[in-house]
Amino acid sequence: MASQRQRRAPAIGVKAPFPGFIEPALATSVPRVPSGDRWIHEIKFDGYRVQMHLANEAVTIYTRRGHDWTRRFKKVAEDAWHIKAGSAIIDGEIVVPAADGTTDFSVLQNELKGTSSKIVLVVFDLLYLNGRDLRSLPLVQRKAELKKVVAGTDVQFSESFEMDGRQMFAHACKVGLEGVVSKVRDSVYNSGRNNNWTKTTCAQRETLTIAGFALDEGKWDGVYLGRRKGDDIIYAGKVDHGFDKTSAAELRKRLEPLRRRTQPYAKRIAHKGTWVEPKLLAEIEYRAKSAEGKVRHPFFKGLREDL
Repeated sequence: MASQRQRRAPAIGVKAPFPGFIEPALATSVPRVPSGDRWIHEIKFDGYRVQMHLANEAVTIYTRRGHDWTRRFKKVAEDAWHIKAGSAIIDGEIVVPAADGTTDFSVLQNELKGTSSKIVLVVFDLLYLNGRDLRSLPLVQRKAELKKVVAGTDVQFSESFEMDGRQMFAHACKVGLEGVVSKVRDSVYNSGRNNNWTKTTCAQRETLTIAGFALDEGKWDGVYLGRRKGDDIIYAGKVDHGFDKTSAAELRKRLEPLRRRTQPYAKRIAHKGTWVEPKLLAEIEYRAKSAEGKVRHPFFKGLREDL
């Protein structure tokens, strides 16, 4: 375990003290996968984006916003002990893979309510290794080093594909994957959203605020959604698909303490509902948006508690 992590790789990057949590690089959503030799492509996974830290003989797993979720991802933290590094910061995604290779955010959420024995960390970038900052190295070099340190462990490496991006996207959608992430092959690691990383999804996704819920003769009938615009919340539609008895009951239990008398929307809507303080975020999949911004054919994927 610890002895495996002490095997030192050849020195690369810039010597630097361990930096702590690093704001992650975020992909810009684009309608078409970019093409050309400067781009490499990866499968887009449907899970929780995380940053794993190995330092001082300890493993810490942070969410995209820097929250420590090591306890929640205990199984993945145990897998990390076999990574061959003395210290490292690794960028990746926690998923529950299906037999056909697809991943599903709602399945991941259900798994985390139990033993979480099926969760897997898929890694795609290496920011720091053995006392050296690698963020200024080209992406393909960072990935090559990453592949070495996770080889032979239960941590999965996200391969890059050097092929026509649109062809890969068509195949990804055909087999039920979420989409494709494309990256400039020689790019440095830049925190925040940037154009060196792009994402193209097979179905549209958005994180929206829950403004209230609906009941039909006492039975669960979905939630009302809002989109934040500055300090205002604008009506974004209602979702009533994607719930089963258990998930509906659990969500209602979370929403009941947040009840309020008035709608949280900046402009009142004509629908009847039970309105709540806009504190919970929902991951919504949909086919299209109306001119007013309402989601069409929406499907509830789960709560986003990592944001």
